[in-house]
Amino acid sequence: MQPPIRFGLFMSQAGRTWQDILDGFLLAEDLGFDHGWLVDHLVDTDHGPGAPVLEAWTLLSAIAARTNRIRLGVLVTSNTFRHPALLLKEAVTVDHVSGGRLILGLGSGWNVDEHRRYGIALPEPRERVDRLAEAVELIDLLQRQDRTTFAGRYYQVEDAPLDPRPVQQPRIPLLIAAHRPRMLRLAARFADQWDTFPTIAGASTDGVSLSIAEQAEILETACREIGRDPDTIRRSTWAEADDVLASAVAFEAFVEGHRQLGFTDFTAVLPPPDGRDVLERVARETIPKLRDQDPAAH
Repeated sequence: MQPPIRFGLFMSQAGRTWQDILDGFLLAEDLGFDHGWLVDHLVDTDHGPGAPVLEAWTLLSAIAARTNRIRLGVLVTSNTFRHPALLLKEAVTVDHVSGGRLILGLGSGWNVDEHRRYGIALPEPRERVDRLAEAVELIDLLQRQDRTTFAGRYYQVEDAPLDPRPVQQPRIPLLIAAHRPRMLRLAARFADQWDTFPTIAGASTDGVSLSIAEQAEILETACREIGRDPDTIRRSTWAEADDVLASAVAFEAFVEGHRQLGFTDFTAVLPPPDGRDVLERVARETIPKLRDQDPAAH
């Protein structure tokens, strides 16, 4: 049996003030969405580096202190920006501030331009996946052991405690963004939630040739190979507001089409204020109907 269905809003902080961002999360909470998401970028990767972008994890901690119910996360954290042990300390802090509402989203990193601008190394793709695999293993170990010594090729810690422990036990739920076979196998091994989205030019899925259905099949095969039930992994996807919030019918079709592929979590991009009529109608009418129809909720 798949986990119960959930709904989210993707609220990139690019080009938005602190108050605008907070208002978006408060709106998502008021409308009954289950989770809300920031991005982890140092510049606006959609429209160029001219727009302001607040840093994701410090911003998420502030949002955690001002919200009460909605689950929070960064979709997704770039592994190239922070040592995984430091990232985990930040994540545990947000987990405490939020009272246990964090989802820890991780990806290998991808945007060449922002890495170049800030002097941050961006290895070739194979090494990025190797680094992320080590980072995920280390993040998992630190949360399960009193003291951790880890001697990887890229990351090392010696007799490292994690104190305080996260609110959520045995660990903070881990979301891994994966669109290609090696990353999907990593998600099968470690993820509590797998995230993907359609191929978009100029995004992390640029050049991905696998359909979402093919990605799901690879994930399921990888799970079976290691003896894991694929239904223990949540599957999330998102789409632009213009695509899924054009109407209630469009949103329902988005959910139902992906639900057939085993997806459990559905996220839409927060539209601008003058385009939120459909969002509110979907939140107050369509989403409750979809929850009622979900066999996993009963």
